Amino acid sequence: MTESFRRDGAYEQHASAPVNPEWPPPPAYPPTSRAEDAPRRKRARGPLALLATVALVAAAVGGGSAYAVQELTGTDTVAAGATTTSVVPAGKKGDIAAVAEAVSPSIVEISATSNSGESTGSGVIITSDGEIITNNHVISGASSIKVTTSDGKEYTAEVVGTDSSKDLALIKLADASGLQAASLGDSDRVQVGDTVVAIGSPEGLTGTVTSGIVSALDRDVTVSTDEGQQQQQQGGGGWPFEFGGQEFNGDTGSSTTTYKALQTDASLNPGNSGGALIDMNGAIIGINSAMYSSASASSDAGSVGLGFAIPIDTVKSDLAKLRSGSQN
Repeated sequence: MTESFRRDGAYEQHASAPVNPEWPPPPAYPPTSRAEDAPRRKRARGPLALLATVALVAAAVGGGSAYAVQELTGTDTVAAGATTTSVVPAGKKGDIAAVAEAVSPSIVEISATSNSGESTGSGVIITSDGEIITNNHVISGASSIKVTTSDGKEYTAEVVGTDSSKDLALIKLADASGLQAASLGDSDRVQVGDTVVAIGSPEGLTGTVTSGIVSALDRDVTVSTDEGQQQQQQGGGGWPFEFGGQEFNGDTGSSTTTYKALQTDASLNPGNSGGALIDMNGAIIGINSAMYSSASASSDAGSVGLGFAIPIDTVKSDLAKLRSGSQN
């Protein structure tokens, strides 16, 4: 007799060929899994789960997940134009010193010479081969432009495109390469009370860092587009601008433009124009463009906590036009 194990687990008897004596006898009970087998199977699944996890992480990184890279490596790598630049490490976000260290190499001093004289402003590097965003009023009417980077190197620059209606200009350095491009942020996400850092060359003091908060959004600021008005950046008075129907820091002239600005109490002074307003992730959220000064006398001139910046989203939307060589 042989026994077979039915699907319901019961045994049934069969009359069949005699049992071969070389075969082992049938079990007395249905086979069951041994308790010690369970841990073995669990251990066998461990490496597979680990491999699956590694594969998922690799897929995320391979797919360009900047967030995954940031969390794994502790750094941010963000595209700016055709280049990339490292910003503030994840462990140092919120640290003003870390923001200054990361972004300062992307900020330049601009010296523009025109028939009216020479003025000083600032600019932001957006590509490694030397494209720089600044204010139109910094380079308006300039016959020559010289740029000094944070490491002291000097370059000549040519105007690529201007947009006086937004007070923006794009210039390009001659024979430049390997520069550190800034990371352009998202000004739509900026909120009142956000901590910010400003970097520029006030009064020709290259690489000056100040900090504060965003104190208001969507301010209607009117600034001059007249050639020569930028000369008022030198000495007292600051940049002439209008707000609420009043003129500040001098006559804005007959040609003006109005834009929605970010307001900040980070200290700005003549020479900061065209420089960067930066969030605590190290991303550029605005281009500093106007300030209020309490007095016209040079001994009293300076920031009283009212500065204005062109939102970086305005800059990004205007880049194609500027790169096309538009001059207006």
